[in-house]
Amino acid sequence: MKGGAAEAQAFIDRLQIFSLLANVADVKSLVIHPASTTHSQLSEKELAEQGIKPGTVRLSIGTEHIDDIIDDLEQALNF
Repeated sequence: MKGGAAEAQAFIDRLQIFSLLANVADVKSLVIHPASTTHSQLSEKELAEQGIKPGTVRLSIGTEHIDDIIDDLEQALNF
């Protein structure tokens, strides 16, 4: 997200289908903000070296109907 961590969090908050979880070996769609969750122990330099920016959002697409996934992403992006 171009607006950094705040915009990434707002986007995540607007999602309705996606669950805010790291991979739990499930078939549902998931979303996380790596810089504040899975990679939070890294320094800003280490995050940059890994290609993780403040606005990076990780999506894991599940088995929900593709139209529902697309609709959810569109409404969250185009608020």
